[in-house]
Amino acid sequence: MTTQEILAAARSAKSALALADTDTRNRALLGMAQALCTPENQQAILAANAADLEAARGHISEVMLDRLALSPARLQGMADGIRDVAALPDPVGAVLRRVERPNGLVIEKTAVPMGVVAIIYESRPNVTSDAAALALKSGNACILRCGKEAWRSSNAIVSALRQGVRAAGLPETAVCLIEDTTHASANQLMTAVGYVDLLIPRGGAGLIRACVENAKVPCIQTGTGICHVYVDDTADLGQALDIIENAKASRPSVCNAEEVCLVHSAVAAEFLPRLAQRLGPDRAAKGLHPVELRLDERAAQIIPGTPAGPADFDTEFLDYILAVKVVDSVEEAIGHIAEHSTGHSEAILTRTDAHAALFTAAVDSAAVYVNCSTRFTDGGEFGLGCEMGISTQKLHARGPMGLAELCSYKYIIHGSGQIR
Repeated sequence: MTTQEILAAARSAKSALALADTDTRNRALLGMAQALCTPENQQAILAANAADLEAARGHISEVMLDRLALSPARLQGMADGIRDVAALPDPVGAVLRRVERPNGLVIEKTAVPMGVVAIIYESRPNVTSDAAALALKSGNACILRCGKEAWRSSNAIVSALRQGVRAAGLPETAVCLIEDTTHASANQLMTAVGYVDLLIPRGGAGLIRACVENAKVPCIQTGTGICHVYVDDTADLGQALDIIENAKASRPSVCNAEEVCLVHSAVAAEFLPRLAQRLGPDRAAKGLHPVELRLDERAAQIIPGTPAGPADFDTEFLDYILAVKVVDSVEEAIGHIAEHSTGHSEAILTRTDAHAALFTAAVDSAAVYVNCSTRFTDGGEFGLGCEMGISTQKLHARGPMGLAELCSYKYIIHGSGQIR
């Protein structure tokens, strides 16, 4: 189908989705989860994924290949994510505010679906099922547009998901996948006024910028994540090592991974050698990928490493690379974050309550942590089932986007003959 035909098909499905009751939508979700894991569909999806991996090898990094790769365990995780969404309360029809006026009018601010939600994403095929599940649960039709590296995988996933949608009596065009992976189809989605009610881009800085600058439909700015962890002068340094290794190295290719470590000068001489040992030789000895440290001038006087270049504190590495800077106070750390952050996730590691309070009040990011890893900025970890993306803007959504963020609202007014 052409992109225009897919736009029309999704628009024609949105009424059926909006009118479907909770049980019908949940039945579709459970059918989608089951369909992902049938032997026939699992074999087809993994074969498609193997072809995607073979085509991408040599063209994208090993870290990005890991994002693309599927396995039976990852498919099971995707199915479990859909079931988690099915178990969540239905957001559609929720009365967000009720006011009874002196004239007897009852005004209810009521949650309703957006309509058609389009998602542009890159090489993570699990987004295909996450996005479809959240859209369907919140009564929306969805249009998925993945990167070319993941198209075979996503197409096989959508074919399976549609089996569950059909079995529940809903139109299969509630879940659509764009067939054209050129820039032309992305541009069509950005300008599909009258067809797309909300556009959500998930990917690198170039994709986000293109959508924000060119979209004529409502668009959510999701995060590139230049995430900071600040080690304060009173931090538990052993705990800090655990947190930083997790934030940087547990999965460096995702947007909630740490990219910058700020260290208070009072503990830098003790902490930085331990950090270098932990992220370098200790990881190598365990057969794990070591982390390259990009050091500012003060850090480079304490430990060996790569001198930080002009862009290193403004780069989302998505790799085993960490920029390191020494600062003299929590206020300096906050100032650095204000200048370089993308507004995604930042953390302070401290045992000083006043510093934690100042940091959480002053840092203007979607998620601000005290004594824990930035890797928790995730819809599943926040109890949202899964997520449509992580918004780094302030209207209408911020942080991990779940069901509530895929709804708009309307006012329903009950009267008994009142006139004005």
